[in-house]
Amino acid sequence: MKVTVQIFLIFNWLFSLIGCKPTPSEVNRSQDSGNESIEITKENHDQIMDSWVGESKYNVNTLGILVYDGVNDLDFMGPRYILGQLWGVKAQLIAIKPGNIKTVMGVEVVPNTVIDSVGQVDILVIPGGFKGTVEGAYDHKLLTWIKKIDEKSIFTTSVCTGSWILGATGLLEGKDATTNWYRAEEMMEKYGAKFQRERYVRDGKYWTSAGVTAGLDMSLAIMNEIRGEDYTQAIMLDMEYDPAPPIIGGRPDNTNMNVYNMMLAMYDMGFQPLIDSLELSE
Repeated sequence: MKVTVQIFLIFNWLFSLIGCKPTPSEVNRSQDSGNESIEITKENHDQIMDSWVGESKYNVNTLGILVYDGVNDLDFMGPRYILGQLWGVKAQLIAIKPGNIKTVMGVEVVPNTVIDSVGQVDILVIPGGFKGTVEGAYDHKLLTWIKKIDEKSIFTTSVCTGSWILGATGLLEGKDATTNWYRAEEMMEKYGAKFQRERYVRDGKYWTSAGVTAGLDMSLAIMNEIRGEDYTQAIMLDMEYDPAPPIIGGRPDNTNMNVYNMMLAMYDMGFQPLIDSLELSE
């Protein structure tokens, strides 16, 4: 088995560069699980790496990530970075229409393709954002495409307010799901989903995450489901993913009430007029 994950490619390259002369930190790798430490040499390197990576639980060949004007940068780039390291996967950013898109932060992105050209992906990721997300939840062509992709997907997923788009397809009806903190329970009930106040939720083939950074946790959980703990932990080390925020916050229940109310009012002013106008046009 040839390992193509970024971190293992780097590992292989370093071994060839130094002639497989292990440094003290490379000679013994003690595992928290209680396994004996492993001495990695030139002779056993490939065999150990193959056994370390293991077999995939699912045959995932294609990853499709929806992008559109106003998409949240981290909503799609986090899953793209993590799930794009699945061995052998073809990852594509899929736009609703031809042309470049601009994220909510104004970053111009060149998509790989458009929804009209994609008929199947193994994992579909629907990220959130602002105006484009709300519009997507009322875009019947987009919703029809998502339902078509879902017919053959292994996993259909959403990040943050991307669950509004996924919910608008009807696919979350009766399912446990989560979403961005903003009127979360209200929005999930609107689409017939059972809101769960969690970082990410899995219900069968459907994975949903809370806001923005929760998409990283969801993507790592999906990776763990597909490839197992060693593979996932290697990616976490590659990312040095060990969050340690400087202050307490990030959820409605641990945020200063004045800050929460200010943010809620700001979101209301941005989202509600747009939702109301699209509801009237239906």
